[in-house]
Amino acid sequence: MPFLQADDIADMIKTTQRDLGRMKWTDISYNLQEYIALPMILQREKVSFQSGYGIQWNVAVATSGAAKDTELYATDSVNVSDVMQNANIPWRHVTTNYAIERREIAMNRAPAEIVDLVRIRRNDAMIDLAKHLETRFWNKPATSTDNVQMFGVPYWICYPGTTTANGGFEGGNPAGFSAGAGNISSAAGTGFPAWQNWASTYASVTSTDLIRKWRRASTFTNFKAPVPSPSYNTGNNYGYYTNYNVIGPLEEALEAQNDNLGNDVASKDGRLLFRQTPVTWVPFLEANSANPVYGINWGVLKPAFLAGEYMREEGPTPASSQHTVFVTHVDTTLNLMCTNRRAHFVLGTGSSAF
Repeated sequence: MPFLQADDIADMIKTTQRDLGRMKWTDISYNLQEYIALPMILQREKVSFQSGYGIQWNVAVATSGAAKDTELYATDSVNVSDVMQNANIPWRHVTTNYAIERREIAMNRAPAEIVDLVRIRRNDAMIDLAKHLETRFWNKPATSTDNVQMFGVPYWICYPGTTTANGGFEGGNPAGFSAGAGNISSAAGTGFPAWQNWASTYASVTSTDLIRKWRRASTFTNFKAPVPSPSYNTGNNYGYYTNYNVIGPLEEALEAQNDNLGNDVASKDGRLLFRQTPVTWVPFLEANSANPVYGINWGVLKPAFLAGEYMREEGPTPASSQHTVFVTHVDTTLNLMCTNRRAHFVLGTGSSAF
């Protein structure tokens, strides 16, 4: 004889609601375990510009060669050379929006309301913005003719052009941008080689390969000015970012060097550090076959915003030709600004670029 349950009683179904889990919902609309770009843009130190059709900053690319040995009664020879270049990038614009019909609001209120419909619509719009910015942050435009996409990390921190033994300042002009990152070329002979990031290839995630090159990269990108001067740098504030193909073996190596793990078979998961700084897993980089390790100095790489246009929310305002529909827009004018490329590095298993 079959068992009788509440779902089998017709009157029960017609006269009784299920528990509706009011004012809460499970969100599986996003596909990555963690998003780096939007939280970074919302929380980290930002640069705000009051006006202008783009962003410009100054870069000292050389010295004049004025210093020399001398003697008593020597004749002075004063050298004056041009040592400055102007870097510049354009503004880029992103938007998200949501709408609601007036009568939807009337229907979606107590006692019939299960969840706040406006909150659902806004949550949807902001998650979509997070997904979009994550794609843009870890990518770059294909060529300089792209006048829409923002300049993401790979625009400023480039892979080496060839396989390297120990690494070096070989992250030259980003592919598709012959004028160079920020319109300062680092091409040999015609450009400024100091305007390059450190880059190196590695073959395996081991102490004698990746970790050794990682340590080398961190050492060689840690510049300290010999003479105090006005600087855009707000301090060495490094973050390290990679995918699980790198983090997994490193956590295993960390466990292998610890003889007192107790009963936890994954005691080091989520606790990986490099030079006392957490190594951050970037789910978006899982699709990158080069298994990159980015060393980013947030003291010189910052999201820049046009004043008054940072996550600016307008609305709800009536939609044109739909008098019962109200639309809200969230707009941002920004780009990613790097004032010193040689403070960053990237390590990868090949010379592939995004």
